[in-house]
Amino acid sequence: MNAHLIAVGKFGKVKGKPSPEQLLFDQYAARPGFPLSLKEVEEKRPIEGPERQRREASLLLGAVPAGAYLVALDEAGKTFTSPAFATWLGQRRDDGVRDVAFVIGGADGLDPGVREKAGLVLSLGAMTWPHLLVRGLLAEQLYRAHAILTGHPYHRG
Repeated sequence: MNAHLIAVGKFGKVKGKPSPEQLLFDQYAARPGFPLSLKEVEEKRPIEGPERQRREASLLLGAVPAGAYLVALDEAGKTFTSPAFATWLGQRRDDGVRDVAFVIGGADGLDPGVREKAGLVLSLGAMTWPHLLVRGLLAEQLYRAHAILTGHPYHRG
């Protein structure tokens, strides 16, 4: 299975070096027992509100690999424990899903059309997280799910 993280916005640099958020993402993205790619999209035109959400939705959905199982990250989505998320991911794998695409919206959130197209709307919890940190949190949970599914001692729970 291949995991794709598709997000609005780009990691920045701090004094010419990768930001702490990017370093966190990179640390966990290198660990899973399956490929994890990151595709960043960005609307550069000065548009706001629902129009911006629609444009970002188009960019996000345009970056999703054909046939991928779509997961939209949204604060109103379903929450999982780490073992339950691992079970969910393992079921997708066992069902023959080749690609799972996780999409993260911009500052205004996801366009409702993205949530409607998603096979799962996922929340990482009731708190609001900075979008750049969500990438690292999700990468860590994907690694943890792999550890749970393979019996690796990383997850003790």
